[in-house]
Amino acid sequence: MTGTLADNLREITQDIFVDYHQQRAIDKLNIRDQPSKEDVVELTEKLIRIMYPGYYKTGIYKVFSPQNSLAVLLEDVTINLKRLIMTAMKSYHPDEEIPQEKLCKAAEEITLDFLKMIVKIRRVIDTDVNAALAGDPAAENAAEIIVAYPGLFAITVYRLAHELYVLGVPLVPRIMSEYAHSRTGIDINPGAVIGTSFFIDHGTGIVIGETSVIGNNVKLYQGVTLGALSTRKGRDLRNKKRHPTIEDNVTVYSGASILGGDTVVGKGSVIGGNVFITKSVAPYTRVSVKNQELCFDENKKIIQSEEEGFDESWFYTI
Repeated sequence: MTGTLADNLREITQDIFVDYHQQRAIDKLNIRDQPSKEDVVELTEKLIRIMYPGYYKTGIYKVFSPQNSLAVLLEDVTINLKRLIMTAMKSYHPDEEIPQEKLCKAAEEITLDFLKMIVKIRRVIDTDVNAALAGDPAAENAAEIIVAYPGLFAITVYRLAHELYVLGVPLVPRIMSEYAHSRTGIDINPGAVIGTSFFIDHGTGIVIGETSVIGNNVKLYQGVTLGALSTRKGRDLRNKKRHPTIEDNVTVYSGASILGGDTVVGKGSVIGGNVFITKSVAPYTRVSVKNQELCFDENKKIIQSEEEGFDESWFYTI
């Protein structure tokens, strides 16, 4: 390498800048051409404050005037959500000359439709909190679940993102869900349809695919995958059901994989840990892996080798 460090940096800068003009998907120079991830995360945090008043500290919150504080927060959310929706819609139709007035009106209508859903979303979230409280003996109270449980955080973000997804907002719902994924290790696609009283215990490693359908009173443990059988056809599979249906009152224990758009787990079933399911399960069925043969090796000498009979107690141990 010849020349000074400054000379080399100028040359490298020029080479990179020239490479930026190849008109590829990775070559976008104007940040205003798409929603900012940081702005979506900030919006999500504000929406969570609206979901759980009094649980998250904010500089604008005034104890003596909570309604005014809500009005200020809601106005902030409204302005920024509308702006993000406009940017997202424009970025997904770069070749269309959409009149600014039409774009603004469409974003405003979607924003208002979403905000009108907040009371409904909060009522559903309340069932999720109660499901966690009823289903986890380690939970002291609802407040602990709200501020400390990653499962509830991921579900809350999903509930918000799903409504935007249903309203046809591009990109923003996915950024929201990936933010929750990065914080909790729980990956819930905003397109999934999930009923009330949904409980995720522990949570890390859970994957719920876009076309999954989950009924009411369903409980999932860590490491559960509701996935597709194959994605080899890529985008040809878009808009087709690729992920399973889990009916009401089903419990799925840790490490289970349930795959395929035609796979239905019938209501009231219990799916044991580490099972691999690609076919439908009848209602009120218990599915488990046959108890493994245990070998205890001490100093290179096998001192015990036996296949134990099925004992239901292991099935529920987490």
